[in-house]
Amino acid sequence: MTVWANALIRMHLDPSWTFAFDNAKRRAGLCDFTRKRISVSRYLAARFSDDDIHQTLLHEVAHALAGPAAGHSAKWKRISRELGYVGGTTHSLETATELAPWIGVCPNGHTVYRHRRPSRASSCVKCARGFDARFAFRWQRREITRADRLAAQRPR
Repeated sequence: MTVWANALIRMHLDPSWTFAFDNAKRRAGLCDFTRKRISVSRYLAARFSDDDIHQTLLHEVAHALAGPAAGHSAKWKRISRELGYVGGTTHSLETATELAPWIGVCPNGHTVYRHRRPSRASSCVKCARGFDARFAFRWQRREITRADRLAAQRPR
């Protein structure tokens, strides 16, 4: 993947741009304009197909070409299509839930995962459309070990 990323960067961006892996658990990629770096989650890359990773790289290179103010604007969409990107603005692929230290369970047994400590009460969207205290999540913290993190980086 590093070879693909560096090739895409060489083809489309100036030589000051670099590629790196990051530790994101939910987001697939990032275009960092300050550091001029395209990064991909090492955890999600281990579980995505080669095509999904390539699409993520195209998505982030399109951000770099469109500029920091473009976001997912029409300009970004045009550039991303020209590069061959066929996805949307977010991914719907599997995330690294096994690395989420917070697990919420509603009274009906539905489970959600959070990578940050929940700061306020929330309820199950499967049980009620809006907040409903009857379906509030009960949060429990679990320990995530170094071995868990290493296992999540192995290809599936």
